[in-house]
Amino acid sequence: MKKIASILLLLSLLLCREALAQINKEYFFRKGTHELIEHKYTAAIESFNVLIKVDTSMHDAYFRRAIAKYNLDDFIGALSDFNKAIRLNPVFTYAYFYRAITHNNMGNHGEALKDLEEANNLRPELPGIYYSRALSYFFLQQFDKAISDFDRFLRYEPKASEGYVNRGTCKLFLKDTAGALNDYNHAIAMSRHDANGYSRRGRVYVMQGKNDLALQDFNEAIRLDTTSAINYYFRAITLYNSKDIAGALRDFDRVLELDPYNALTLYNRALMLSQTGDYDRALESYTQAADINPGNVLIYYNRAAVYLEKQMPRQAIEDYTKAIEIYPDFANAYLNRSYAKRMRSDMRGAKLDYDIAMKKIADHQSKLAVDSSMAAFADTSQKFNQLVAFDADFGNKNFTGDQLQYRRVDITLLPLFRLAVGVDDNRRYRYGAYFNAELEKFRQRAQALQVGVVNGKPPRDSRQQRLLMQQADRIIDSIGGSSLGYFAKASLLEEQNQYTTSLTYYRQSLNIDKNSAFYYFNRSVAQSEMVDFISSIDNSAQTIALESDNSTSMKHKAHSEAKLYSYDEAISDLRQAIALQPDFAYAYYNLGNLQCSSNQMPEAIASYTSAIALHPGMGEAYYNRGLVQIYLRDTEKGCLDISKSGELGVREAYNVIKRFCVKK
Repeated sequence: MKKIASILLLLSLLLCREALAQINKEYFFRKGTHELIEHKYTAAIESFNVLIKVDTSMHDAYFRRAIAKYNLDDFIGALSDFNKAIRLNPVFTYAYFYRAITHNNMGNHGEALKDLEEANNLRPELPGIYYSRALSYFFLQQFDKAISDFDRFLRYEPKASEGYVNRGTCKLFLKDTAGALNDYNHAIAMSRHDANGYSRRGRVYVMQGKNDLALQDFNEAIRLDTTSAINYYFRAITLYNSKDIAGALRDFDRVLELDPYNALTLYNRALMLSQTGDYDRALESYTQAADINPGNVLIYYNRAAVYLEKQMPRQAIEDYTKAIEIYPDFANAYLNRSYAKRMRSDMRGAKLDYDIAMKKIADHQSKLAVDSSMAAFADTSQKFNQLVAFDADFGNKNFTGDQLQYRRVDITLLPLFRLAVGVDDNRRYRYGAYFNAELEKFRQRAQALQVGVVNGKPPRDSRQQRLLMQQADRIIDSIGGSSLGYFAKASLLEEQNQYTTSLTYYRQSLNIDKNSAFYYFNRSVAQSEMVDFISSIDNSAQTIALESDNSTSMKHKAHSEAKLYSYDEAISDLRQAIALQPDFAYAYYNLGNLQCSSNQMPEAIASYTSAIALHPGMGEAYYNRGLVQIYLRDTEKGCLDISKSGELGVREAYNVIKRFCVKK
C-alpha cells in the first residue's frame, strides 16, 4: 500500500474539517501537512503539536499526527491519536480506515476488521477498504473471504496489479494453482515493470516442474530488481533443476552477498558443492550453516558424508555422533557411522552400530500404526541430501513484494515447562511464589522420583539418566503397571528425543489414570517437541525465531511460506490438563508457546496473561509475552513485560531491553 503521506493532498479535498478562524492555526495545519508529504515526520509532529496545543478539538490535527507517528513506527502513539480523532468525529471514515491498517500491522486483525466494517458502512464506495479488509482476512487465514474482498477491490480498480498478486497468493493457499497463475498473469499484464508478479509466477512454475518458464520469470524479476535475494535463490533452484550447476552456485553466492546469514542457502550450496566434488568449499558452507542453525540434524549427517569422501573417517564419526545426539532414532546415521568405524578398523564398534540400526529399523516398522511421521529416518532407501526449495529464512516479508527495511529478531521464546524426575525442588514453587494443591499432592505421591517443575530439559549426564531409567523400571515391575513408573520413563525418553517410544509410555500412564492433568501436560510437551523436530528437518529451522518488519510506510506483513506443522494434538492435551486443573499456571504458559508456534499471537498473549494471573512470579511468562508484544509492534507494553521478567530473574531480559527498549 502506498505511503499514507503521499495521498494527503487528496485527503485535504475529501475530509471535512472545521474552518480555521485564526491565521496561525491555518499556517501550522498547512505546514504540518506539507511536512508529511515531504516525509519529514518529526517536523510534522512538532507542527501538529503546536496546533493541538492551541485547539484540542481539531480531529484533523490528531489524524495527521497519527500518520506521522505511524511512519516513525510509533504504532502505540498513532493508535492513541486515531482514537482521539474518532472520539472527536465519530463519522471520520479515514480515521477508521487507517486505524485498521495500524491494527493490522500490530497483529490486531480482529480489531482491524471492526474498523474496516465501520469505514465500509460510512463509505462503501472506497476501494481501499476492501483491499485492507482482504489483507486482514488473509492474516487470519480466511482465504475465501479475502478473495471475495479482493474481487470487490478489483471491480473498482481493475488495473491494480497488487490486487491480482495478492488474490493469486490466497488462491495458492487454497490449492487453486490454475487460479493463482491466472491472477499472476493479470498482474504482469497490468504492471510489466513490477518484479513481484514475475517472481510469484516463477515460483508456481518451479512447483510444477516447468523450469524453462520459471527461469524466464526469475530472469525478468532480477532484471527489474537486483536486490531481492529470494529471486536469486529460486533462480538457483531452477538452474539446478536444469543441470546448470555453475549458474546455480553463482546465484547462491549472490544470495549470500545480500543475506550472509541465510542458513538455508548455505546448506543447499554445501549440498551442491559436494555433488560437484568441491569438498573443501562444501565443508566450509556446512560449517557456516551449523553455526547459524546448530539443531539441524541433516547438516551434520551430510557433512559427515563429505568427510567420508575425503577419507576423513574420524571427523565423519564425530558428525554422525552429533546427528545421533540430536535424534537418537536416526537409523541411517548409525549405519553410516558403522561404515566409518570399519574404515578405522573398529570392527567391534561397527558391528554395534549396525545392530543398533537394524533394531531401530525393526522398532520403527512395528510402530508405523502408532506414528508414521518419523518412519523415514529408518528407511535405508531414503535420501537425505535433497535441495530444500524454500524455508523460513525468507519468511515474513511483505507478500506484495515491496522491499521492506527489516530486521531479524534472533531471540527465541523461553522453552516449555515440564515435570521432570530426579531434579531439585523448584524453589519458587516451594517457597511461596506459587502453590498448587493438586501439584503438591502429585509430587508427594511421586516423592521417590523427586518430581519438579523445570523450564526446558534438565541437564543430566548419562549415568544419572541410566539410574533414573532403572528406577522407573523398578517401579513398573514392583507395582505391576504403575502409572508413575510409565510417566517417569516417558519423560526420560522424551528428554533423549525418543518421541515415539515416549508417547507410547504416556499412553500407558493415561490408560491407568486418565484424570491426571499432569500426564496430559507432560505428553503435550513430547508431542510439541516432536513436531518441532520434524519441522526442523523439512524447514531447516528448529527454533522459533521472531521476525519484525520496520517499514517507513503503510505496509502489511505476510506469513512465512515455509511448511507449517500442526500443534493441534499438543494443544488438545494442554486444554485437557487445564480442564482437569484450571488453576495450573504452567499449562497456560505452555499453551501460549504453542499458540505462538501456530501463529496465534493474540491468543498467546491471553494465555500468558492467565499464567501470570495465577503465578505473578513467573518471569518466563512476562518475558515471552513481552517478546510477542514487541513482535506485534506493541513495544511499550512489551518492554514493560521484559523489564518485569528481568526483575523476576530472567537474565535474557536485559539483552532484549538493550536491543529494543533503549532509545538511541
